[in-house]
Amino acid sequence: MKKKQTILFLLTVFSIRAVGQNENYSTSRISEKYAYVDVTKTYEKVVAKGYRSVDLFQKLGNSSYDICNFDKAAKWYGELFAMTYDLDPVYYYRYEESLRFTSQNEKADALMEKLKNKFKSGN
Repeated sequence: MKKKQTILFLLTVFSIRAVGQNENYSTSRISEKYAYVDVTKTYEKVVAKGYRSVDLFQKLGNSSYDICNFDKAAKWYGELFAMTYDLDPVYYYRYEESLRFTSQNEKADALMEKLKNKFKSGN
């Protein structure tokens, strides 16, 4: 019985290795079939057509912030905060940092005051 289990185990291991080394599978072939889609540009086109949502502006702000494009991040976070202030603190900090990088310090200070007041009031 142990001999059969050992043989079965070895066959399984070798078959997995053989499948893993299949040279017919290539990512270059896959990339030829599919085009890269810049999601940020797509979202910007959606905004240009007039669609507005909290989720959309969060994604646009985050994507701009992540690549250190603070001008665009400040723009999109500004649109986000124009819609609502009921957001996680991370959005306050990212918007504040984006504003500071674009030399909008007064606006950044006012935003931090709103965040402090939000937590003082218990919301």
